[in-house]
Amino acid sequence: MSICLANGGAERSAAMLSEMLHSKGHEVHIAILTNQINFDYKGKLFNLGLEKRKDETLRGRLKRLMKLRVYLKKEEFDLIIDHRTKTDYYRERFYQNVIYRGFKKIYVVHSSNQALYLTKQPHKAAKIYNKNLATVGVSHYITQKALPEVGIKNTHTIANAFDQNWAGVESPVPEALHDQKYILSYGRIDDTVKDLTFLINSFTASNLWQSDVKLVVLGDGPDKEALQHFSKGLASSEFIMFLPNQSPFSIVKKATCVTLTSRFEGFPMVLVEALSLSVPVVSLDIVSGPSEIIEHGENGLLVEKREVSLFAEALQAMVQNQSLHNHCASNAKASVAKFSMAEISEKWNQLIQDEVR
Repeated sequence: MSICLANGGAERSAAMLSEMLHSKGHEVHIAILTNQINFDYKGKLFNLGLEKRKDETLRGRLKRLMKLRVYLKKEEFDLIIDHRTKTDYYRERFYQNVIYRGFKKIYVVHSSNQALYLTKQPHKAAKIYNKNLATVGVSHYITQKALPEVGIKNTHTIANAFDQNWAGVESPVPEALHDQKYILSYGRIDDTVKDLTFLINSFTASNLWQSDVKLVVLGDGPDKEALQHFSKGLASSEFIMFLPNQSPFSIVKKATCVTLTSRFEGFPMVLVEALSLSVPVVSLDIVSGPSEIIEHGENGLLVEKREVSLFAEALQAMVQNQSLHNHCASNAKASVAKFSMAEISEKWNQLIQDEVR
């Protein structure tokens, strides 16, 4: 179960899980609420988004959701794996008591931000979670701290996976980046989450642009236009490039390093994706994810504090210290082998065998 199969890391993970479970011989169905599909998946798709209207009323939404209930009963599923964000307690009670009633369930928590998965009433939401077979968190921080502190039990850590086939994906690289050294940030451009203002300020403070190094921001989102306007007022403006959302892998492979400056994450796939393509990373050491992926000085750099000067220094080190860069690049791919689809599918398959009787 997923909101859709497009845009975000949670949705990509849901799509990839369908492929992993299908490869293990499970019969897989995917139900989505919004008609957005950009990611490859396996199994039968139940697309409730096809029936969604722009002017949908509450009654219309309930009627649409009850079709999901009918579908679940008809197919008699052994297990429901739910990847949705869960921001409203009363909606989750409805799912628990009506839509999912009588079914075994596993909820997946993709973010360390409690409000996204535990509603504004986390201790009450915990009672819903504890009626499930298990809760999977995509990082150790989520399963060892965020979930236990509100009373959620039977938690398991299973990280998001990367696809080794991504290394062979080819897509056009803008001509302006040919033979160009650049630092890359990619993903949804939501400054309240990704803090790209901090990244742009750090890049400017690094003075790397004075050596013809560019900062490339790849993606779309609500704050893209504002960030473009902000960048125009900086001395480094001519060396900051915004690209539209597209398949990132060819652009990632040519980057000097990939960055992460988010305020919160769960298990940031941009880091794993970059490392799987032998590209070093520079990341803030936020509470969930980066420290479980990055070995400081071995495959990338972890910056302990959200301070422009410190992040600027880390960018300088990764770009200008060729020995450090080469060392991190040589270790990158092997460092994330444990997050391959083959490894992660084994963990999911074992969990299902252990929990579904």
